[in-house]
Amino acid sequence: MESEIISANVSELASVLPQMRAGGRVLLSGEIYTARDAAHVRLMQLIDDGKDPPFDIRGAVIYYAGPTPGNGERPIGSCGPTTSSRMDAFTPRLHDMGLLATIGKGDRSLAVIDSITRNSAVYLCAVGGAGALVSKHITAAEEIAFLDLGCESIKRLTIDSMPLTVGIDCSGGDIFKIGRERYLVPG
Repeated sequence: MESEIISANVSELASVLPQMRAGGRVLLSGEIYTARDAAHVRLMQLIDDGKDPPFDIRGAVIYYAGPTPGNGERPIGSCGPTTSSRMDAFTPRLHDMGLLATIGKGDRSLAVIDSITRNSAVYLCAVGGAGALVSKHITAAEEIAFLDLGCESIKRLTIDSMPLTVGIDCSGGDIFKIGRERYLVPG
């Protein structure tokens, strides 16, 4: 596992993906989008109906989060990751449409790992249970779609040096597999 920290802007993420390795650390800045379960269902329905999604999927980063409202001092409240596997049914299709990265917590299915490698994408992990800390790296937030979903609406976030760990790299390196192999005590 790598210990080097890569600082990257979303706009240049594709060029630094080959340097990222499972277990490596990333400080990500730029524009990302939030979407959870209900938003993914609606997003897929729009696409199935031949309509444009509310943001350009190509080169985008989706953060699996349902942030709470801001308090006046901050543009957003707590913004921790949700379990990524709940979006596994949708993720390969989005990767095939050009989605560059997802951010969440927990491991992913083999279909998602295959789509990550096939599309030279990446899966980044945010620390679960640290939503208040993560929100300190969010400088702007705007609801852009499915407002009736409340905290699960799609939001455009501007982030500054959000601390993340590479969960699955573009060559298929998987921190969850590596960790199990490295730390599992033979029985």
